[in-house]
Amino acid sequence: MYQLVINGLTMGCIYALIAFGFILIYNAVGAVNFAQGDLVMAGSYFGVLGVGLLGLDLISAMLVVVLGSAAVGYVFQRLAYYPLRDGPTINVVISCLGAGIFLRNAAQNLAGPEPYTMKPFFDTELVHVSGLTIPSQSIFIAVLTVILFAVQYWFFFRTNVGRMLRATANDKYAARLTGIPVRRMIALAFVISGVMAGMAGFALVPIFLASPNMGFGLVVKAWIGVVIGGFGSVPGAIVGGIIVGLLETFTASLISSDYKDVITMMVLLAVLFLRPQGIFSESVQEKV
Repeated sequence: MYQLVINGLTMGCIYALIAFGFILIYNAVGAVNFAQGDLVMAGSYFGVLGVGLLGLDLISAMLVVVLGSAAVGYVFQRLAYYPLRDGPTINVVISCLGAGIFLRNAAQNLAGPEPYTMKPFFDTELVHVSGLTIPSQSIFIAVLTVILFAVQYWFFFRTNVGRMLRATANDKYAARLTGIPVRRMIALAFVISGVMAGMAGFALVPIFLASPNMGFGLVVKAWIGVVIGGFGSVPGAIVGGIIVGLLETFTASLISSDYKDVITMMVLLAVLFLRPQGIFSESVQEKV
């Protein structure tokens, strides 16, 4: 049973990282970036490049993933959002979908359609803790998730740039009036979102294969986690992602892998019917 919990938490952490990118972009520009899964895919290929092709150590490979994902996030913002920033929100959503299709095709043309794999990050694949046997990759994913969210919390609540980014997400017009460089803040939001997605993809490669289409299923599950946890809530993204990961794991093991998506969608529908605002409802204040 504990192994199911570990596996569920591992996938839940990945979904939480992707979900955070959803919320960050939504709060910054008011649009949902459904290409977030393709940014995960890009990060996985950067990881393969760093570890598999360049033979870098773990820290150096992570630096490659961070820099590469940040660059992809910035270019994504310039091409998919910036030209349409003053238009209807639906235009930005469609543009992000188109940019995601471009990323998938670019990955397939550059790396080929065959999936890539990567050896585990640590020589010791299993770690024994208090009588429990835990995969080292699961520990790495959990620790990485905690570190990333801790760094994000410090950045958003303890730095001036983070406060400006929060102000921009709350009200772009008022932030502009106070002298905050709104365009730079939005670009920064896309960069951070790209880095979070890229790190999720990097951590997944030893478990899953890196392929051009790997992001679709991940982004759907992360989206479900966002809705269950509460749209716009960072704690909701974490809790919702973990719930989806646990649901999938326990359903696949105790019932059948054929029903894991069915059960997850049933839980989503139940949340929408019973508590449509999600577990952690976002506090909304009327502007006057």
